[in-house]
Amino acid sequence: ACNSYLCLAAQSFRRERSVQENYNYHQDLRGPGLRRRKYNLGTTTPVMLRFGRLRRAEGHVAFAVPGSKISAMASADSRRMGNGGSVGGAFQLYLDSLRQELWQRDPTLLSVVVTLVAVLLTLVFWKFIRSRRSSQRAVLLVGLCDSGKTLLFVRLLTGLYRDTQTSITDSSAAYRVNNNRGTSLTLIDLPGHESLRLQFLERFKASARAIVFVVDSAAFQREVKDVAEFLYQVLLDSIGLKNTPSFLIACNKQDITMAKSAKLIQQQLEKEINTLRVTRSAAPSILDSSSTATAQLGKKGKEFEFSQLPLKVEFLECSAKGGRGDAGSADIQDLEKWLAKIA
Repeated sequence: ACNSYLCLAAQSFRRERSVQENYNYHQDLRGPGLRRRKYNLGTTTPVMLRFGRLRRAEGHVAFAVPGSKISAMASADSRRMGNGGSVGGAFQLYLDSLRQELWQRDPTLLSVVVTLVAVLLTLVFWKFIRSRRSSQRAVLLVGLCDSGKTLLFVRLLTGLYRDTQTSITDSSAAYRVNNNRGTSLTLIDLPGHESLRLQFLERFKASARAIVFVVDSAAFQREVKDVAEFLYQVLLDSIGLKNTPSFLIACNKQDITMAKSAKLIQQQLEKEINTLRVTRSAAPSILDSSSTATAQLGKKGKEFEFSQLPLKVEFLECSAKGGRGDAGSADIQDLEKWLAKIA
């Protein structure tokens, strides 16, 4: 019995000495400016000593008569860390300890880690936005009937002239862009008939990367009101989209002598859209006092200009038919450059 008692006492002494050495080691890791506390080492656990962070532990170690077991009463913190419901607290303790260790080793290391994490998050966000943008590859060709949309569609795809007729459905095909990246777009020719054009625009506008509004420059003077009304609706729909498409007004049929220039067409459209804006904003209050005001283009109280819109509207001149007869080459180089830019 005596030998058993001495053996147990020796084991207890070695255990207490080991804990004391562990305590002294981790006390040396603490900063010189931190206030040192006194701890009862009887309940200090390995988790609490990890990464040089020693938390308060309250308790004691009681030794019984020879042959009895050594019992330990854990502190409140130790019990909380042992519970299954405090996994988040233990993980937070791990993060705090890791941050403290990095700061003690080299303060600049922590700054580098934070910077790398910020850059990584930025790259992930950029890739997500780019993937959404890349899913929008459609270029919609819209405009009134006989504005030359279908011939322009054929010229861009094949470079050849072909007799066309008014269509009542859409046509689509892949178009290889003339740039170094070798990317491609999907050209979609929408019907220009008054009863169909808004219906098809509604169907394809969500996938539009760009909208090319084709204008008959030779017949513009007599069609200016119809052109302005349709353009007004297309602009409203484009601005309402989450990803606003690029917008181009292609002044077609410049090979005809009486064709209007792109600058004159822009000025006339701004005047007509300004008139439409005034009449449509007043219509709800006259027809139905309970309805809300119609969305407007441009700035309220000022004459309408395309530069007031949140999207950039560009103008260019082109000719799908060509200047030297039906077999002549088309004048669509500026349009091809614009498509390469927005691809």
